[in-house]
Amino acid sequence: MVDPAFALLMFGVFVAVAALVAWPRWGLMARLNRMAHLSERVLLEDALKHVYTCESMGRNCSLESLAGQLELTTGRAAELLGMLAASQLIANTPAGPQLTAAGRESALRLVRTHRLWERYLADRTGVPAGEWHEEAERKEHTMSDAEVDALAARLGHPAWDPHGDPIPTADGELPTLDRTSLSSAEAGRTFEIVHLEDEPRVIYDALLDDGLDLGSRIAVTSNEDDGVGIRSRGRTWHLNHVVAGNVTVRLLPESESADAPVTTLLDLQPGQTARVTGISPACQGSQRRRLLDLGVVRGTTIDAVFRSAVGDPVAYSIRGALIALRREQAEWIRIEGPDESVSEGVA
Repeated sequence: MVDPAFALLMFGVFVAVAALVAWPRWGLMARLNRMAHLSERVLLEDALKHVYTCESMGRNCSLESLAGQLELTTGRAAELLGMLAASQLIANTPAGPQLTAAGRESALRLVRTHRLWERYLADRTGVPAGEWHEEAERKEHTMSDAEVDALAARLGHPAWDPHGDPIPTADGELPTLDRTSLSSAEAGRTFEIVHLEDEPRVIYDALLDDGLDLGSRIAVTSNEDDGVGIRSRGRTWHLNHVVAGNVTVRLLPESESADAPVTTLLDLQPGQTARVTGISPACQGSQRRRLLDLGVVRGTTIDAVFRSAVGDPVAYSIRGALIALRREQAEWIRIEGPDESVSEGVA
């Protein structure tokens, strides 16, 4: 004969398990359904963004390129394109899928979220540069329009992400850019790096390790079938075309030199003033956040007021406030100038 207490216990366990599995909002089945729905939405959004990326780079999107990008079978990629077409976000043409007006608007919303989040990670956190893209890939699918607008306002409505890509406005506007790939740059001319592609990550990490960052000036010494020769700050090296294709540059006037040293706030003497042109990519996390909070952004005028008795730190006037910065911090701040401004002094 079954013990009534044991039978009651087993019944209670059965009810508890059933509740955990079948509870309408928080049960296991409900969670799995939400995850499946989210995964499909993420795939659709990633597919839409891939079409946008191909169009923005002047390439035709294909079923094979989409399958390769999302690591799917061509059959599954075809299903996604069919769903996007049914939603009138793309039109499947003989030349491949192309965005409709509604599709472009949706794609730009994803791109805006992604690039704003990368800007946030670069400026306000200590997340390594090589991890920004993957973090932003996850975040772009979860933020509402209101949250994205709030993030943009918090960051001061930046125009560029940390890789040099333009951030679309809330209205989907993008600036027209005069730039070219380093792989096709003319030998004998000087260029400024305006963008480093962050995919694939192995190439992006190699570019960072090589000392290439936004704003760097490089002279193209050769451009042959085996790659591109470059010179910067007295150093020369060679990049193959695969790597060089991930670097975007703009042509500088012939009077500009790639060997000119970068002028930083450390070069500013007491009694001189200069304007900020940017913050070194080497400055990240809380240090970068502090400088931005102090108002150290492009165009800000900074006066060197006086040095301490041992020369470090130095007092600077930034937006009306007297701020002491150490040598390491001053070296992160890139400037143009200097001009004579205030009276020299020593503490």
